Amino acid sequence: MSDDEREEKELDLTSPEVVTKYKSAAEIVNKALQLVVKECKPKTKIVDICEKGDAFIREQTGNMYKNAKRKIERGVAFPTCLSVNNTVCHFSPLASDTSELQEGDMVKIDMGCHIDGFIAVVAHTHVVQEGLVNDRKADVIAAANTAAEVALRLVRPGKKNKDVTDAIQKVAAAYDCKIVEGVLSHQLKQFVIDGNKVILSVSNPDTRVDDAEFEENEVYAVDIVASTGEGKPKLLDEKQTTIYKRAVDKNYHLKMKTSRFIFSEINQKFPILPFTARALEEKRARLGLVECVNHDLLQPYPVLHEKPGDYVAHIKFTVLLMPNGSDRITLHPMQKLQPTKTIDDPEIKGWLALGTKTKKKGGGKKKKGKKNEGDKADAEPMDASKTDAAAS
Repeated sequence: MSDDEREEKELDLTSPEVVTKYKSAAEIVNKALQLVVKECKPKTKIVDICEKGDAFIREQTGNMYKNAKRKIERGVAFPTCLSVNNTVCHFSPLASDTSELQEGDMVKIDMGCHIDGFIAVVAHTHVVQEGLVNDRKADVIAAANTAAEVALRLVRPGKKNKDVTDAIQKVAAAYDCKIVEGVLSHQLKQFVIDGNKVILSVSNPDTRVDDAEFEENEVYAVDIVASTGEGKPKLLDEKQTTIYKRAVDKNYHLKMKTSRFIFSEINQKFPILPFTARALEEKRARLGLVECVNHDLLQPYPVLHEKPGDYVAHIKFTVLLMPNGSDRITLHPMQKLQPTKTIDDPEIKGWLALGTKTKKKGGGKKKKGKKNEGDKADAEPMDASKTDAAAS
C-alpha cells in the first residue's frame, strides 16, 4: 500500500497514530489553559494573556515532529479568547486594545491546538477571585459544567444529536439559567474544525440542523454556553471581530491592493484553520479584512453579548468516541462552587450516573500495547450534589 493510500484509510481513530496526535494536541492545550488561568489576575491586559496562550501552543507544538519525513503542520487551531462577564465569545483583541481584567470578572477562556490537523479544543470559565464562587455566578458555571457532564455521557454511538440538545437545556433550566442560542457543537476531522455533523444548543424554528447519530471512531468538540440572561446574544460592534477563517470554497478578485496583500498573507499562513487579525499588520488588516469579509472570502467569528449584568459561562471539550467508550481529552478543574440551586430532577441524576466506558460484547482479544494515556481523563459517574466536579 502506498503512503497516499494509507493516509486515505487511516484518518480516523482506527489509526493509533491519529489517536496519539489528538491526545498530544490535547495535552498541550490543557497545559496552555492552565497557564492562561494562572495569568487571569486583576489589572492584567486581556491581549497579553491571549498572546501568552497562543505563544505557548506555538512553542510546544514547534518542538514536536521536527525530524518527521514529511512536513507536519502544527500549532494554534483556534486563537486564545478571553470573553468577560456578559460577553459571550470570541473576544481576542488587537495589540492596541487596553482592556484589563478586574477582580470578580467571569472569564471564558477558549482555545485550540492541532497536530497534523488533528484538533483539540477547550473552553473553561474562571472567576477572577480567591476562594468560593457563589450566587448566580456559581449557578451559571454549574449549569454549563453539569450540562457538559451530561453531554459527555450522551455523545456516544447509537445516541442522536437531538438527545443532547434536549438534555442540556433541561440541565440549564434546573439552575434557572438558559443555554445560549446559536452555539453549535461540531464533529472534528483532520483540518476541519466545523464538521457537518453538529449538535444544536437550542432547538427553535429559526435554526434547523440535520438529525444525526453518533458513531464509533468519531471526534466531537462539545460546546456548552449558559447564561443567567435570555440566552439570545447580540452583535454590538463589528469592529470587535478579530477572528476569521478562510472560506476555502469561495473566490473573488479583490479590488484593493491592501486587501490583496492581506488575503495573500492569510492564504500562506492560515489557509484552513481560524486565525486572529493580531497575526497580521494591524493598519493593513483593518482595511483589507473588510473587503475580504464583504465578499465571503473569510468567515468572521463575531463577538456576541448578552445584556449588561448577565453572566455567561462556557465549557467546551474534545471527546474521542473510542471502541471502549467516550474519552474526554480536554478539561480543566473547576473552582469551588456554591450554587443557589441543586439538582433534584431524577432524569438528570440518571444521566449523570451513566459511565462513559462501554462493555464490549463477546470475548474479543485485547490488543497488546501500553495503557491508554487518556484513561486519566475518563469520566466516572458524577455526583450531582458536587457541582465543583470536573471529569475525574
